[in-house]
Amino acid sequence: MNAHLIAVSVALASVGPTMLMAQSQAPATRRAQEIVALINSGTPVGIRAYVDSAFADQMKRMPMKAHIDFMLGQREQSKGVDWVEVQDATPNRTTALLKRKLTGEYLAIMVMVDDKAQISGIGQQAPRPKGGVAEPKIATDAAMVSELEKYVNTLAQADVFSGTVLLAKDGKVLYSGVWGQANKDFGVPNKLDTKFNLGSMNKMFTSTTIAQLVEQGKLSYEDPLSKFLPNFPNPEAAKRIKIKHLLSHTSGLGSYFNEEFEKSSRARFRTVDEMMTLAKGDSLAFEPGTRWSYSNTGMLVLGKVIEVVTGQDYFQYVRDHIYKPAGMINSDAYELDHVNPNLAVGYERDFQADGSKQFRNNVFMHVIRGGPAGGGYSTV
Repeated sequence: MNAHLIAVSVALASVGPTMLMAQSQAPATRRAQEIVALINSGTPVGIRAYVDSAFADQMKRMPMKAHIDFMLGQREQSKGVDWVEVQDATPNRTTALLKRKLTGEYLAIMVMVDDKAQISGIGQQAPRPKGGVAEPKIATDAAMVSELEKYVNTLAQADVFSGTVLLAKDGKVLYSGVWGQANKDFGVPNKLDTKFNLGSMNKMFTSTTIAQLVEQGKLSYEDPLSKFLPNFPNPEAAKRIKIKHLLSHTSGLGSYFNEEFEKSSRARFRTVDEMMTLAKGDSLAFEPGTRWSYSNTGMLVLGKVIEVVTGQDYFQYVRDHIYKPAGMINSDAYELDHVNPNLAVGYERDFQADGSKQFRNNVFMHVIRGGPAGGGYSTV
């Protein structure tokens, strides 16, 4: 037996008795049980060996670190998972219902295999409680507050949550709390008015702005993109893409966070026009309106449509027509190389070869300024 096969054998043995239990299952179910075992007790060396032996070629093209981070990240967030039952299964696809040991929450992991029983896809699905029985409802506001506080404290004490929480009903704040640090270099604690990166939640501000312009009669959901951007991504495609397709992720456009973005200085992309240069080579993956596929480029294009229709800078228009009327004085697409009071630094866990972890800030992984598709900041 060569060294590679020895490593694979050690890796599979290290994940425990679940592996043996899995042998008699359908291929996808057996692989799902192996993945759960890796999440619970696999080491980086064992995960690497398992990927080499059990993953299909297209999955192996992903960076090995992505596979290791997925397995160890799931363990970090859950402190291990218990296998509950199979939610759905075919020979080539299984969705397994699991339960997080830390919080008792359900989650579901879907595992796909090819005809050789090699893993061709892994993803999370919406869980259905065991037996289809709905979880009990919380009867009172006080009970809700108590459950929320207990839940978030559990996460914070396990060091898997850092941030702020606010619960309100009918305009009245029922509960608020703060945990963790906004800046680990200087030990600066989070505050209730700390600004956090919103990720893709900025898309709702872009969408609301488009809806306002529709209400004002300045554009229609049925308008073709060619009415505003006649040559994007090309003249023929612009005629077929409608505003409603951009809003609903059915345009066929992809993501401008592409290889050029990864290799470029983030300082190059501060305006909508500068961001649009990243999307200049985009093409339709399918006929608009025929399929759904999440699209950052589609939302960016809507930001440009807003500029064309209003004759104003996207960022200023959103400030004037979304943030200001709503009293959102701590929300914006801040430029990260400027001084921005109360702005939190984002962190992720970086898992080492021995399974240990350290925090790494994500400042250089993201945009220097958010835009129509995401990356802005706000507070609870």
